[in-house]
Amino acid sequence: MTTVPSQLVGTIATLWRYPVKSMRGEELNSAEITTRGLRGDRAYAVIDAETGKVASAKHPKKWGRLFDCRALSEPAHTPPNGAPVSIMLPDGTWATSGTAELDERLSALLGRPVRVTAAVPDAPQLEEYWPDAPGRARQNTVTDEAMPAGTFFDGALIHLMTTATLDALRGVYQEGRFEVRRFRPNLVVASPHGEPRFVENEWIGRTLAIGEQLRLQITGPCARCVMTTLPQGDLPEDSGILRTAVQHNRAAVGVYATVLAPGRVMRGDQVRLL
Repeated sequence: MTTVPSQLVGTIATLWRYPVKSMRGEELNSAEITTRGLRGDRAYAVIDAETGKVASAKHPKKWGRLFDCRALSEPAHTPPNGAPVSIMLPDGTWATSGTAELDERLSALLGRPVRVTAAVPDAPQLEEYWPDAPGRARQNTVTDEAMPAGTFFDGALIHLMTTATLDALRGVYQEGRFEVRRFRPNLVVASPHGEPRFVENEWIGRTLAIGEQLRLQITGPCARCVMTTLPQGDLPEDSGILRTAVQHNRAAVGVYATVLAPGRVMRGDQVRLL
């Protein structure tokens, strides 16, 4: 039997974990990736006490201030899902998950009663605002969207993108700040010089080998939403970010993946296409 050689498609540039859904997260040097995703990622969410829905910055008019908060895992080294997290509030002070203080302060910030929990609702659901973006079927409306059962994820357990895609977007909309923070991936692959734009589109249906053990199945494109346009930290609000993705790559920036074989991933690990 002939063995098809693997193709080196880049190295791991950065890794990211978001302990609380829709809050800013933490950049890592290494991480453990299990069959349930990057350990500690989206371990918690904010729940609307009145509706039971998961709070998401996909509905910025209601939940956009979640982006003013930053969540860090405790302890910092590969915590299990449900381990405590520390949350920095907009005034620079900190509170810890599992406390009435945090729920009260977030409720005051968001203007409605909420709680932070690691317990996923039986049928998790969020609200999504679809802005006016020519080329998309939905315009200026809010919809209820189902989430994968048992998780606080939107579409898949792992989100990956390449520097080639970021460079391609910058090239067609030079005024925009196409920074990793806008797109909230778990893994950013540094592409070799000269890679085609949106190269990860070609990986869909294929397997990536990262480091010694990790194997990811690329399942489909990651269609972007209004969150990419929102201000966070020093990034300004910019509707052109989403508009550019819609016009040049059918709204996709990066790809989703499932975990075929778990393993540890580190900055600098080689990424090979099998």
